[in-house]
Amino acid sequence: MPETKETKAKVINKAGTLKMSDAVAAKKETRDISGRRMNRNGRRDRNRVSDAPKEFDETTIHIYRVSRTVAGGRRMRFKALVAVGNHKNKVGVAVAKGNDVTSAVQKATTKAKKNMVTFAMDGETICHEVETKVTGANVLMKPAAPGTGIIAGGVVRSIIGLTGVKNLISKSLGSTNKVNIAYAVIDGLRAQTPRAEWTTTVAKKASAKKEDK
Repeated sequence: MPETKETKAKVINKAGTLKMSDAVAAKKETRDISGRRMNRNGRRDRNRVSDAPKEFDETTIHIYRVSRTVAGGRRMRFKALVAVGNHKNKVGVAVAKGNDVTSAVQKATTKAKKNMVTFAMDGETICHEVETKVTGANVLMKPAAPGTGIIAGGVVRSIIGLTGVKNLISKSLGSTNKVNIAYAVIDGLRAQTPRAEWTTTVAKKASAKKEDK
């Protein structure tokens, strides 16, 4: 196959390095000594295929450097806090440790996908006000009118941003520990009850109190 302007390699830097574009490389034929066309089996196709959209999106909230004293000195490791969500009504949070940042993030992402929760929504906000507490962290979340946006701090905003909630008012009280705040947010979302079930839930609680008496 005679080389033309389209199939010739092009100079890409001042050093004179020659490189073909992906489109040219995909069309180029390779022949053996006798002139027969060589099979491309086993070769990677140079035409890149666009990646399919991911089902879940993840974000790394915080990276901690932790140490443990062992015989001979300290052992340094990394702890990653990661949140995973599908931008609808499914979200998860997890913490994992690793010898490096990459392994810690991968472990936390895998763990978060296994521990995802599905919560109820009222349009683009949560169904009702909720206050949850995990150890010293206390998180208050309230539904908001359309157009309000997400009024929340760093950890809460990172987690809610992975859900379909677009309007929310939140306040973090007590401890500033990011891990406890993250788990408090998950507990608050898990506790959401659809509006249609409010009367049923109240009636069940009232009947349970009467039985206890």
